[in-house]
Amino acid sequence: MTKLKTTAAEMVAAARARIEEVETADLIAQLDDPDLVVVDIRDPRERERTGYIPGAFHAPRGMIEFWVDPESPYHKDIFAKPGARYVFHCASGWRSALTVATLQDMGFEAAHLKEGFSTWEEKGGPVERKTKA
Repeated sequence: MTKLKTTAAEMVAAARARIEEVETADLIAQLDDPDLVVVDIRDPRERERTGYIPGAFHAPRGMIEFWVDPESPYHKDIFAKPGARYVFHCASGWRSALTVATLQDMGFEAAHLKEGFSTWEEKGGPVERKTKA
């Protein structure tokens, strides 16, 4: 196998060094802020399996750049909300760190949940689960 020039872990470390990371307890405390938009980039199966933050907007990782870009035919209005503060999360904070770094390169300001959803419930964060019909 050929050695990569940059590993995924190195990419995440570089992203984390230049983006805002939000601690779980801080995000829990901010959930009632009407200007806060929590964006869950996990796969739908992850959300089904482990639940999700109530009120979080689901945006699959593969569409983020297109949904955020106002010039894209796939743009979503939620990403043009005046005065909004965006916090993205995945399961462990790796994908969301890369996502936020990319969005900042595009000129879109956002932060990410440092530990991801993995410790959310154990730290007292509310979780919603869909019941199976």
